[in-house]
Amino acid sequence: MEQNRRDVLRIASIMGMAVAAGLIKPGEAWAQAQDWNKSAFDAKSLGDTVKALGGSTASASTAVVIDAPDIAENGAVVPIAISSTLPNVQQMAIVVEKNPAALSGTFAIPAGTEPYVATRVKMAQTSNVHALVKADGKWFVASKEIKVTLGGCGG
Repeated sequence: MEQNRRDVLRIASIMGMAVAAGLIKPGEAWAQAQDWNKSAFDAKSLGDTVKALGGSTASASTAVVIDAPDIAENGAVVPIAISSTLPNVQQMAIVVEKNPAALSGTFAIPAGTEPYVATRVKMAQTSNVHALVKADGKWFVASKEIKVTLGGCGG
């Protein structure tokens, strides 16, 4: 409950600053806050997530790379980075298989920018983590198992 409140306050303050700076009109602030793919975040599996994001399947690819620890001593803040050597990358996403909401985040990659995203995700337990990359309208995936230790003892 407390996290939802923080998220709402964070979004409201960011949108308020954008309105005050004249970057967006007041009505646009609420529309942007509501512009997200609810069905993708409600999906429970990798296949369902890909379908909710507009794809049919995701092909395994060595051109998609996940940089993350093998063992996470604190499941509340697991650092994950995704990169790709695929041309024309349009979108990237992180899916944590055993989390209540499998999709941890989606990232739009503007044309001409390096396809690289780094963030931290919360993991409730040891799980496969999937990096999804959309390039030229097709989805590609790389996977890695990350072990979450209890109590941060490293084993």
